[in-house]
Amino acid sequence: QVHLAESGGGLAQPGGSLELSCTAPDNMYMRYHMGWYRQAPGKRREMVAAINAGGDTNYLGSVQGRFTISRDNAKNSVYLQMNNLKPEDTAVYYCMLDYKGGVWGQGTQVTVSS
Repeated sequence: QVHLAESGGGLAQPGGSLELSCTAPDNMYMRYHMGWYRQAPGKRREMVAAINAGGDTNYLGSVQGRFTISRDNAKNSVYLQMNNLKPEDTAVYYCMLDYKGGVWGQGTQVTVSS
């Protein structure tokens, strides 16, 4: 069973920044598409940002220009840098590895509040 280790998240003020990290257990998984999703209370899970093995990225429209997804294959990791955070970014954020139907991290809470 593949386990993704997430870190980061927490509390930020509006306009602040946070960075999320997700590490896969082996470098072999870095050939797969990875992404970050989020789910706010009472809402459906949505894709926030995605990156393929070649480094091509895709973003949810509301985070475009504020969030940056990146990957470091040498560290088996993908990152989500979140800048200019807004209260509506508050959610549980999940890392996803597009391997065998999808592997999910445990989720990390991001709260944006003054």
